[in-house]
Amino acid sequence: MAAPFRLAAGDSAPVQQTSTTCGSASLTVARMLVDPAFAAWIRDGIPKGARDGGGSRSLAGGGGSAQRRFADYEQVVAGRTNGLVGAGGRVQIPWPCALGTPPWGARHELELGASAPGTGYEVTWLRHRGRAGLEGAYAALRARVRDGRPALLYIGNARLPRHVVLVMPSTGDQDLDVYEPSVGRVVDLPHRPFVDCRLRLAGWDVPWAVVWARPGR
Repeated sequence: MAAPFRLAAGDSAPVQQTSTTCGSASLTVARMLVDPAFAAWIRDGIPKGARDGGGSRSLAGGGGSAQRRFADYEQVVAGRTNGLVGAGGRVQIPWPCALGTPPWGARHELELGASAPGTGYEVTWLRHRGRAGLEGAYAALRARVRDGRPALLYIGNARLPRHVVLVMPSTGDQDLDVYEPSVGRVVDLPHRPFVDCRLRLAGWDVPWAVVWARPGR
């Protein structure tokens, strides 16, 4: 049996392999956290028991480096999240890969293998909610994000969302951690910078949207 894959604040993690695959990298890491066999395939090239996330086919092809396998799977994820047919064969609005990962494609990916089985997800827009709205969103993140139920946070500037990170429960003193794919690092997601729109994650400050587990699940 493959050992579980774990991440905590300060840990190194895989780096996104292109400028537009922050969402794909975050979803790949989310799958690694809930599927030890898949994580073993990424790290060591061991395909036994690993699934591709799009159906029932086992993963194959353990050649090359862990970085190469991670990069290849990023592209598999991007093809699903941005295509007409998403994870689990769900029909969705296609989206150019050059514009990153659409929230609806991310939701399907999280529901089909990148979170605990049976977890339903929804997309919530945070921009223009004001400080009170962001206070509520942060409290809801604390309540909804648990082991096996991460969230994708879309951040950007005042005009556009530009980056995606994976929100996880904290293993330290902070409330939440994030996997930051642009640097391959797990860092804190403190309350004050979130509600003040001063996140400073990959140079972006403003919370735009979150793809998170539905409440009460």
